[in-house]
Amino acid sequence: MDVDVIVVGAGPAGLSATLMLARSRRSVLVIDDGRPRNRFAAHMHGLVGYDGTPPAELTARGRADAERYGVAFADDRVSAATAGGRHITLTTAGGATHRARAVVVASGIADVLPDVPGLAERWGTTVLHCPYCHGWEVREQRLGVLLTSSMGLHQAELARQLSDSVTVFTNDVAIDSAARTRLAARSVTIVDGSVSAVTQEATVHLADGGVVTIDALFTAGTPRPHDDFADALGARRVDDLLEVDALHRTSHPRLWACGNAVLPFANVPLSLGDGAMTGAAVNAALTAEDFDHAVAAADAARTQTPAEHWDGRYSAADRVWSGRVNAAVADIAGTVGPGAGRTSLDLGCGEGADVIWLAEHGWSARGVDISSVAVARATEAARERGVPARFESADLSTWEPEDTVDLVTASFLHSTVELPREDILRRAATWVAPGGHLLIVSHAAPPPWSHAHHHPTLPTPEEELHALALDASSWDILLSEVRERTTTGPDGEPAVLEDGIVLARRRDVGST
Repeated sequence: MDVDVIVVGAGPAGLSATLMLARSRRSVLVIDDGRPRNRFAAHMHGLVGYDGTPPAELTARGRADAERYGVAFADDRVSAATAGGRHITLTTAGGATHRARAVVVASGIADVLPDVPGLAERWGTTVLHCPYCHGWEVREQRLGVLLTSSMGLHQAELARQLSDSVTVFTNDVAIDSAARTRLAARSVTIVDGSVSAVTQEATVHLADGGVVTIDALFTAGTPRPHDDFADALGARRVDDLLEVDALHRTSHPRLWACGNAVLPFANVPLSLGDGAMTGAAVNAALTAEDFDHAVAAADAARTQTPAEHWDGRYSAADRVWSGRVNAAVADIAGTVGPGAGRTSLDLGCGEGADVIWLAEHGWSARGVDISSVAVARATEAARERGVPARFESADLSTWEPEDTVDLVTASFLHSTVELPREDILRRAATWVAPGGHLLIVSHAAPPPWSHAHHHPTLPTPEEELHALALDASSWDILLSEVRERTTTGPDGEPAVLEDGIVLARRRDVGST
């Protein structure tokens, strides 16, 4: 799947960034493995309006909000990343590949706990990490703090605000006399020595055989990020966490990170704000890039002819189109009469698939395109298949055929550079012989892997007919409709496209 932004992680930070991006009309894919950091907690706290809400409920509501804006979700895990040009490509453990102009890492962290039996089993219930997140629920109870580093002393001071009964278990972490004096000043008990196990609610067993009964135990795990794929992009780290600037951009210009992936101490409210800021920063960066690209394209267009533009477009790949005939052309050409001895003219023929198919079915088929590169490929393809299709390179805004033909086709005659499309199609109608047909196939909607706001307004069949201004006394309108057809998208998945079809028949001379 190709999108503007991929967000890795559907926690508070990831969903907040996603919402900011989606509301800015960015196409977003969220990849998440369904293992949030706070899945061990029954409730979250400190979030205005949602205090006490289960974390899963916030995730479900956030996902529903994002889906209302067209955000796609993939239940998967990112396993690899590569960068090239203006994109990053991510590969998932499930084997899918997705490409985006920007990636937001919001995959959070895992808390690696001390290797103390019973600690992990009680994580999120009676073994806790954050006095702000869980402290109120255990206020005035017997509280313990298990040190994993001297930073745990701050946790101990916060716990003392919650209860008069606080015990610090050093677990062989050295604390100086100043810290001991500080804790003793507020009647905090210090127990030295190794902790061997935690049982029952939060009863602490010491290696020397001692047992201290408490009701809840605070400790801090070592943060382990879930973003190894970022290393392949050369993103710098500080203390194992991705290094970001003030706008949460990493050292890679298309990679941002937010939430616990860069702020392990952040609770849900902080993560939400962090994600919102990051989403806005990504949108701002892409917006600036869109303008830069538009200015560069405009500068190039001013010095490049349409023929040079299309030659460059075709030269950029060995083959641009599929080589298969357009389904509407194949279907309708078979209904307007046998091809044997009849003439056809395809406008904007490209690499010639429609013209070659018509020639193979008996038509005296001819194609015209402004690109000499496309015409050369079409001519070679016809030669290889042994069909007498003819091609020539010309500017349709000034070109005229020598005579009228039985079938004039124009399939997807759209252009990103100057093209007097309506004028060409009105003139094309005059090239249809009496009793002949004019067939116009156009894009009725952008492909699903693209984005409507990246495309010019596409005409409806009714608008096509209005622009053609066909004389009702000389023409019969046989079709004016939108048809669906299946195809394969850039990601290899099946997709449905919508084509606008206009088919008109020029009446025979003297017919009514």
